[in-house]
Amino acid sequence: MKKISFIVSVLFLAAMLSGCATPYPMGMIYTEVKAPVAAGDGAMAYSKTGTAKATSILGLVATGDCSIKAAAANGGIKNIKYVDYDARNTLGIYGEYTTTVYGD
Repeated sequence: MKKISFIVSVLFLAAMLSGCATPYPMGMIYTEVKAPVAAGDGAMAYSKTGTAKATSILGLVATGDCSIKAAAANGGIKNIKYVDYDARNTLGIYGEYTTTVYGD
């Protein structure tokens, strides 16, 4: 019994301490991250903003289109200045992902 407990403990610690590469910081319990995705010609002035969202439930069902193309279309943007990405996830149960495009 001690051997099984030891093996389970070692496997648990290995899983918790091993790094998983993600494109943005991710917390195990709660994540709320705002991150840049891309920048255009360097001019920070813009006249329009467009957003696109996608959601995930239990990591099993994901719906929506949070692509840059969809966000630009939603804002009527033809010339993209820069793009931001927001992620919010609680316990892996519900996640909401938003792409925001700024431009003209």
